[in-house]
Amino acid sequence: MTEYGYWQDVPTRWKDNDHYGHVNNAVHYSVMDTVINTWLIERAGLELDGDGPIGLCVESHCVYKASVSFPEVIAVGLRVGHLGTSSVRYETGLYRSDRRTLVAEGTFTHVFVDRNTRRPVPIAEPMRGELEKLVNA
Repeated sequence: MTEYGYWQDVPTRWKDNDHYGHVNNAVHYSVMDTVINTWLIERAGLELDGDGPIGLCVESHCVYKASVSFPEVIAVGLRVGHLGTSSVRYETGLYRSDRRTLVAEGTFTHVFVDRNTRRPVPIAEPMRGELEKLVNA
């Protein structure tokens, strides 16, 4: 198993299953987005209602490895694959709850921008320091 600096368990929901009896592929993106933003709010100081920068998703990617179904729990590992001046590429591993069976691998890239102008801004402290902790975790 690849190393991640942060883990979060995400329960699947009844509505996540599609007609084929497994979690629909779009749910994987929602899970990645939820884990990343939970981490940003709880650990890196992202303020949803503040006046500071916000992260806009400019690219996402997912490779599916195995199916998962309700009521399974998805264990999500998070690390930073690249940290730029105003952007960050997160790498995620979605596993069964045992953290051994890989369900999907994904990347998610944020560009941090001024909330009003939507122009890129440098990632400032304390967020940068927290992101650095996840680089090559």
